[in-house]
Amino acid sequence: MNSFMTRLQSGKGYLISAIIVAGLQTLILGTIIQSRASILSDGAEVLLKTAPVDPRDFLRGDYVVLNYDISSVPVQTISGGIPAEPGERTLWVRLKKQQDGFWVVTESSFNALPPQPETVILRSLPFYGGGLAAGDNIRVEYGIERYYVPEGEGKPIEQARNDGNVAIAVRVSPAGDAQIRSLLVDGKPIYEEPLY
Repeated sequence: MNSFMTRLQSGKGYLISAIIVAGLQTLILGTIIQSRASILSDGAEVLLKTAPVDPRDFLRGDYVVLNYDISSVPVQTISGGIPAEPGERTLWVRLKKQQDGFWVVTESSFNALPPQPETVILRSLPFYGGGLAAGDNIRVEYGIERYYVPEGEGKPIEQARNDGNVAIAVRVSPAGDAQIRSLLVDGKPIYEEPLY
C-alpha cells in the first residue's frame, strides 16, 4: 500500500490512473457501439408501416417523429393474462409477415414469448399500465420512434409519412431490441443506417 501511494505521489501513478480510466471509457463506448452494430448486422429484418402523427408535433430539430401500426396493441392479443395491479410493465409482441410484406401483431404477453418459426418477437420499452379492459389497446414504444435526417430534409419525409407512403425497415435482435435499418418512401430506400 505504501509503495502504491509513493508511485501515485511521484506522478507515475497519475499517468497509470489516466491510462486505466481512458481504457475503461473506450471499452464502454465500444460496447455500446458494438451492441447497436450487432443488431443491425445480425438481427431479423421486419418492415413496419408507419401511421400519421399529430401535425402539431411534426419535427423537433432534425428528426422525424414515427408512429407504427404495431404501437397500438389490442388487448385481445395478450396471452398469459393481464396484470391486475397497475405498475411498470414491458410487453413482448410477436410479429408475423403479411402478404403485403408488412409485419403485424399476432400475439403479445407481459411475459417473454417463446420463439416460433416465421415470427419475430419485439420487446417494448417499459411503460406504466393497469386497469385494461377487453376492448382496449395498449400504446407502446419500441425505441424506434425517431429517425434523424440531414438538416432541412424532414418536411418532405413528414408529408410522405402523413400520406401513408413511408415504411421503416427494422432489425430485431434475439432479445427483442430494435434498430432502424432504413427509411423507405414509396417502397424505395432513401436513407440506410451504417453499421458504425
